[in-house]
Amino acid sequence: MWTGLLLLLPLWAQQCGLALATLRTIGGLHRAAAVGGVEVAVAGAGPGAGAGPGAGTATATGPGSMELLLRRSKRGWAWNQFYLMEEYMGDGPQYVGKLHSDQDPGDGTIRYQLTGDGAGDTFTIDPRSGDIHATKRLDREERSFYTLRARAVSNRTGRPLEDWTNFTIKIHDINDNAPTFTKSVYMASVPEMSDVGTSVMTVTATDADDISYGNSARVVYSILEGQPYFSVEPNTGIIRTALQDMNRENREHYQVVIQAKDMAGQMGGLSGTATVSITLSDVNNNPPRFPQGVYQFSIPESAQLGSVIGMLQVRDNDVGRNAEMDYKITSEEGRDVFRIATDKDTQDGVLSLNRQVDYESKRMYTLRVQVENRYLDPRFRSLGPFHDTALVKVAVTDENEPPVFQRSSYQMEVQESAPVATIIGSVSAMDPDHIRSPVKYSVDRHTDMDHVFNVYPGNGSVYLQKPLDREEASWHNISIRAEEFNNPNQISRVPVNIKVLDVNDNSPTFATLYETFVCENAKAGQRIQMISATDPDEPIGGQRFSFRLAPEATVKANFTVRDNNDNTAMVLTLRSGYSRIQHSRYLVPVVISDGGSPVQSSTNTLTVRVCSCDRDGNMKLCNAEALALAAGLSTGALVAILLCVCILLMLVVLFAALRRQRKKEPLIMSKEDVRDNVVSYNDEGGGEEDTQAFDIGTLRNPEALDDSKLRRDIMPDVLYPPLPRRPPPPSLAAAAAAGGGGGGAGAAGGAGGVAGALRDNGDVRDFIAHRLAENDTDPTAPPYDSLATYAYEGSGSVAHSLSSLESAASDGDHDYNYLSDWGPRFKKLADMYGTEDSDKDS
Repeated sequence: MWTGLLLLLPLWAQQCGLALATLRTIGGLHRAAAVGGVEVAVAGAGPGAGAGPGAGTATATGPGSMELLLRRSKRGWAWNQFYLMEEYMGDGPQYVGKLHSDQDPGDGTIRYQLTGDGAGDTFTIDPRSGDIHATKRLDREERSFYTLRARAVSNRTGRPLEDWTNFTIKIHDINDNAPTFTKSVYMASVPEMSDVGTSVMTVTATDADDISYGNSARVVYSILEGQPYFSVEPNTGIIRTALQDMNRENREHYQVVIQAKDMAGQMGGLSGTATVSITLSDVNNNPPRFPQGVYQFSIPESAQLGSVIGMLQVRDNDVGRNAEMDYKITSEEGRDVFRIATDKDTQDGVLSLNRQVDYESKRMYTLRVQVENRYLDPRFRSLGPFHDTALVKVAVTDENEPPVFQRSSYQMEVQESAPVATIIGSVSAMDPDHIRSPVKYSVDRHTDMDHVFNVYPGNGSVYLQKPLDREEASWHNISIRAEEFNNPNQISRVPVNIKVLDVNDNSPTFATLYETFVCENAKAGQRIQMISATDPDEPIGGQRFSFRLAPEATVKANFTVRDNNDNTAMVLTLRSGYSRIQHSRYLVPVVISDGGSPVQSSTNTLTVRVCSCDRDGNMKLCNAEALALAAGLSTGALVAILLCVCILLMLVVLFAALRRQRKKEPLIMSKEDVRDNVVSYNDEGGGEEDTQAFDIGTLRNPEALDDSKLRRDIMPDVLYPPLPRRPPPPSLAAAAAAGGGGGGAGAAGGAGGVAGALRDNGDVRDFIAHRLAENDTDPTAPPYDSLATYAYEGSGSVAHSLSSLESAASDGDHDYNYLSDWGPRFKKLADMYGTEDSDKDS
């Protein structure tokens, strides 16, 4: 069993200066034997004494029992913990204590073993002596205790001499941690003008040292900066105001430095600091004040309602909600003409126009305006009054205003039968300026596009310019303009509403188009139709219509009209039995009169068809259908006949269309047909300079053709060499000159002798033969005869060709003087062209 335990307490040794000692039990201790407590007296040697037997002795005595003998217990001394100081600064491992068993003879036959928290790493044990050392520097704030287990084992047998026993190593705290605040910078605010001792905020600092051991974790607060304005409670950290009536308007921000120190604030304690930024919040302790006593503004008399006249600036040292102000006009003068409101952004007073001003009526207004705080603080009413007043003078300036009508609108009435030039009414306007410029009137034609009304420019009388018809338009809304004579730009308008009064000028007519019938078996006095009337006129008492049969229809009448005296009438039969074959339709003239003045009446015709009816009076057949029925044809038969006629007409039209289509043969029967087609161009060309639209080579005089230029309408000339040209015989030229010129190809102009000469012209024959040879030998020519015409008169023509197409052959000007030698027929051309040439020569 464990018989001994060495407990080394370095802290006690350091604080008390005690030497190391070995505590042994002599024969063991029993906790029950120590009645009333046990006193252990240790007599130790000096610091250099050994730890073996004889180094120290211990005796146990009990109070009042000096001779009490201690009895040996079955187990050794009960132990459970060691103590070790943190942050050891010495060299080498730190000695913790010594384990010793009473079975250890001290000759090394017993081996001590250690397990648990940090065993072998943080704590080591000497297996022979049982000495325990700490190999690392320990920090109580990281870990405050370690739990380990130890036992003694025999080296000879390897069997444990002592069972595993738990013990604890507690780390003793030292003051190695300074207090720290929860924040490095605190933000706080307190109302200005607060009483002394008003709480601002609470700061808190913590110390990681052991609060249960000494004063290492006992924190005390103090203020380093911020006096004499603020103070802090040492134990709680509550910051309070220390100065009376601190004014935000003088100083708003304060910076306070708070210190937290452990060891209860004693010398040698560790400390930490924090900064507290304190702002004085605003209270309403300053009244608003006008910077000046009188304000002066001006406004033109033409200013619109709501126009801003001026701004009234007010000073208030408060801010935010405490600086919000209300304005009001306290004077009777101008209270309804002007209004004042608060600008939400600047809190200035905004003076605006509430009612139109007139320079001619009043030129100056003097107002008294008051301003006051919207939210008052009752604690500071003694600093008031929290309102101020000022005078505001508003001058009205004169402007050239347009004429002003006496009324905002006019309403007039006129009979629709009123003649042209009738005066309906009048309007009146005047210049409001003091010069009283004359006014002239006119109708705004945008409102009277039909020019129905007009106004006299001098006096404003409105009169008719065209006849009226109430049934077309019962109201006319026009606008009358008034402008100054001296300044036409000053114009004003007024609406004029003209009501057209009704005159009984329309006759009544049937209310609708009536279609009625009478049965062949109708009885006398039977009602066949109820009729009513309508009239576009609107009399004051309402319409009153009367109905009667026209006088010319009363002779041998078949029907009669009975007035119901309620603007309706009934049409009745006068006899029994009607025949649709003898008379299929009756025309009944009805005279309708109104009750107006003068009385208007009209004759309206009611058409009554005779129909076949059943016994109950229901219509079966009428008019054409009845006649067809009498001939023995039914309705179905008539429909069949009409359908057959329509089919026959369609067949005839279709047959005619096919016949017409057969007579037309297409120009090209198939794709293999290579015959030429006649193509018509509706193109006159571009004149003499247009040589690209089509080839005009064949129309030119052969003498003007360039032999070196290839033709586009025939094969190249290299395959067919041209025939030699011969000059025309003189006789042909003389004959052509005597005839007065030539025409186109195949026609001669003038006398018959010229025609005979042209037929005998060899040059023409050669030309035609040459062209015929070209076509006969051309492999691309069509295999059938074709007709080609050429505008060639022959080389013997005195006039040559009159066509302007050959003018392209010469770049120079033509000489037309020879035209004067051709006789009176060419005199006009000679005058036109010969004169121009002479002018050019001159």
